[in-house]
Amino acid sequence: MDVLVPLPFAVPLLVAALLIGLQSHLPHWLNDLIAVATAATVCGICCVLLFMSTKRPLVYWFGGWVPHQDVAIGVSFAVAPLGAGLASMVALMVAAALVFSIKYFDAVGSMYHGLMLIFLAAMSAFCLTADLFNLLVWFELMSATAYALTAYRIEEKGPLQGALNFAIVNTIGGYLIFSGLGLIYARTGALNFAQIGRAVSSQPADSLVVVAFVLMAVGFLIKASVVPFHFWLADAHAVAPTPVCVLFSGVMVELGVYAVARIYWSMFATAFNPHEVSVRAILVGAGAVTAIIGGVFCLSQTHLKRLLAFSTISHVGMFVSGFALLTPLGLAGSAVYVLGHGMVKASLFLCAGILLHRFQTVNEAQLHGRGRDMLPTAILFFAGGLALGGLPPFGTYLGKGMIEDAAVSHSYAWLTAILILASMFTGGAVLRAGARVFLGLGEPDEDPAGAEGKEEQPESRPTGRTPVVMMAPACVLMGLGLAMGLVPGIAPRTEVAAAQFMNQAGYSQVVLDNAPTLQPTGEIEPAGPNPFQIASGFGAAAGAVLLAFAAVYRQRAPRAVCCWAATWLEPPLQRLRALQSGDVRDYVTWLVFGTAGLGAAFAFLLR
Repeated sequence: MDVLVPLPFAVPLLVAALLIGLQSHLPHWLNDLIAVATAATVCGICCVLLFMSTKRPLVYWFGGWVPHQDVAIGVSFAVAPLGAGLASMVALMVAAALVFSIKYFDAVGSMYHGLMLIFLAAMSAFCLTADLFNLLVWFELMSATAYALTAYRIEEKGPLQGALNFAIVNTIGGYLIFSGLGLIYARTGALNFAQIGRAVSSQPADSLVVVAFVLMAVGFLIKASVVPFHFWLADAHAVAPTPVCVLFSGVMVELGVYAVARIYWSMFATAFNPHEVSVRAILVGAGAVTAIIGGVFCLSQTHLKRLLAFSTISHVGMFVSGFALLTPLGLAGSAVYVLGHGMVKASLFLCAGILLHRFQTVNEAQLHGRGRDMLPTAILFFAGGLALGGLPPFGTYLGKGMIEDAAVSHSYAWLTAILILASMFTGGAVLRAGARVFLGLGEPDEDPAGAEGKEEQPESRPTGRTPVVMMAPACVLMGLGLAMGLVPGIAPRTEVAAAQFMNQAGYSQVVLDNAPTLQPTGEIEPAGPNPFQIASGFGAAAGAVLLAFAAVYRQRAPRAVCCWAATWLEPPLQRLRALQSGDVRDYVTWLVFGTAGLGAAFAFLLR
């Protein structure tokens, strides 16, 4: 059955070439059918690989070039449950986005379908590869395709500018990854994760190893949009087609977090073990700052797609905080959170796409009260707001609760307050927008579109109804986000998979020595739902509702409260919003500052 391993990237690449080559001969409906069927097939294959890899990673050596005497010359894929699960979610998201696209675009060529399938191939291979150079190759293919999809309407200034900002910042990230790869290759003479890990673990991390890790980590954290590398994300979301935004927020930024976790535990964990407390402090701090800043930005937005983009940044901070605890429970919590958040966020973006399709705008001020007759969309939107707020039994609640348990057990109890606040900010922002758009609550604001920059232009003529193929994917994804918290045993099973993922020595034995099994490492803590998680989930969701209510009726607040807010809150918020300038030179400056700061922190704490 190992023959299935290369299919998640080979099948969509071949079909993409077919669609692009025959673009002048295939009718539009056949392009849609072939693309959706291909994504669904890849999803099925990845689910089979997920089931098959639960006991032992599936290792596939291309061309039969197996290791000899601990030296890996060939390129390999190593399929483990976390990677296969993420690849399955990637394929599901692409399938949902392609179904939504059937009626979202009035006219779209097969080039769009080809780009989406190439994007699918790159992301799937990124999840499964076991080779560092191969990881960079798929990173670059994924990035290049994302740039093209962002600027799909290249004749317009907004998409072109958003794509250029996206490309410049992420290309710098690629250079940083390549520089780190060069350093680690110079030290070890290897590119395979397992071989590098075995070579690096022979002695404690020295300066070269630390610098190599920092460069690669920063490169992938740029893709993940961790503060202060986050500026490109909202600009790209505002102008990219809505189905593409589903992939950006639902899976692409999560792949950046996955990559940092992958390179850490397959290559550097043993070398950094004497400094584990310092590494934990640095990464948890980065995650906490990202969660709060992303939440504050999210709460201040009235452009729905930018609002959802900043909520993604906030949740990325939560994902980073989870794996940064360096425990199986924390990593498992991040994995569950990624799955639950991905489904919910994709559904919310599709709801925003439905509003754009109906009203030709996603500006909250312009949409005030116009969605009163859109009951199914309203239900999904409010459900998504509550899910982002951490309401049980959504998968977001379970993942957040597992991270909080891991934080408390490792003397990071304050992280619980950060996660609750971030959930309140992001959930409250979505609920506030929903109350204004679908219920018409609060006073209409002036149109702030000019302050928030350009937005995606409608791709279809306005209609008086929502097509089934646009509503169905949103409903299915939101239902899956809800079901994530109800699957029996998902928490302990994910924790076991996380513990296997963290076993660097065992992973090297499976890949290089063909060992029969991969045992979990680290302490397996109770991971099921518990009263603390439930109370935290309901508390954060209630806080999100109250925050939304206060935001909707802020004009009715007592005069003293308004004066205090205008004096003490508005000036720092304006300065914070000014950082999102749209000028790529500012973004590169912050990238340099963040890289230097992260490098200095590692140099100081790991000295």
